[in-house]
Amino acid sequence: MVKREIRILGIDDAPFSKRDKNVLAVGSVFRGGDYMDGLISFKVQRDGNDSTEKIIRAVKKTKHRRQIQCIMIDGLALGGFNLVDIQELQKKTKMPVIVTIRKMPDMAEIEKALRAARLNIKEKMKLMQKAGRIYRMKVKGRNLFLQLAGIDLRKARNIISISATHSLIPEPLRISHLIASGIIKGESKGRA
Repeated sequence: MVKREIRILGIDDAPFSKRDKNVLAVGSVFRGGDYMDGLISFKVQRDGNDSTEKIIRAVKKTKHRRQIQCIMIDGLALGGFNLVDIQELQKKTKMPVIVTIRKMPDMAEIEKALRAARLNIKEKMKLMQKAGRIYRMKVKGRNLFLQLAGIDLRKARNIISISATHSLIPEPLRISHLIASGIIKGESKGRA
């Protein structure tokens, strides 16, 4: 049984342009889906390879570390194609990781985008495969897709249900998105 006030760290990246070398990432620490306890931020290289290490460092550094019981990430990548190795993140932080995805990834389109960006396709595709199976669940009557590390599907669904209080997207991710876009654009825009 998952407590309603489970402490969740939800991480999302800010809007960025192709000119940006680094991209802001924001993490909000939430009690379930009701109350924000704290905020962390860090930068990752656009299309780089440092997102996993940057998240690990931010989690280990935060004063909220002892309270956080789950890490959520909006998508498998921050800052374009800076893919998070969720298995490594779970292992190094000893916290379960839930990746939320709005729609089922189209691997052919992703490979095409990687090729266009002149990135290491083999390395990036390997990380996507390492993230494991993609699960589907219904949230507020709509599909949400999940990838998991260190947590079973039943518990992950329970955490999503507790924290998705105002939309399809869990509050820790939705608020991180709003804050990150507000900082970069001067006003929050779009949906998480």
